[in-house]
Amino acid sequence: MADPRANIEALCAAKGMRMTEQRRVIARVLARSADHPNVEELYRRCAAVDDRISISTVYRTVKLFEDAGIIERHDFREGRARYEQIPDTHHDHLINLRTGDVVEFQSDEIERLQAEIARRLGYRLVDHRLELYAVPLEDKKSER
Repeated sequence: MADPRANIEALCAAKGMRMTEQRRVIARVLARSADHPNVEELYRRCAAVDDRISISTVYRTVKLFEDAGIIERHDFREGRARYEQIPDTHHDHLINLRTGDVVEFQSDEIERLQAEIARRLGYRLVDHRLELYAVPLEDKKSER
């Protein structure tokens, strides 16, 4: 069964976006990314598929996809934006500060708590983004 969120090309077509062959390569590489690549990493992956793709093409295409609401930009304290396709279901992120790995997770308990906090403060929660920054428990550097 195909991943229902993996078809960035179809989303682009649905939005009437002109799809060049290079945009198709970028869309396919992004759709297959299990991680949250930055533009430089995305460029490396795309250039391995089509060596005519320039980094400026990747930058422009990522901006185009972001502006169209197809991908989401994350700034995980590294100084480089990272991207993922806008997910079908909400999830949060835990970022390993040692490796830069991003772990996606979902917690009904956290969702309820956030809504309750907003309610107590006199608000109705309409959106949020949760990023947890962590180091592994067995990381010796974290014991300082």
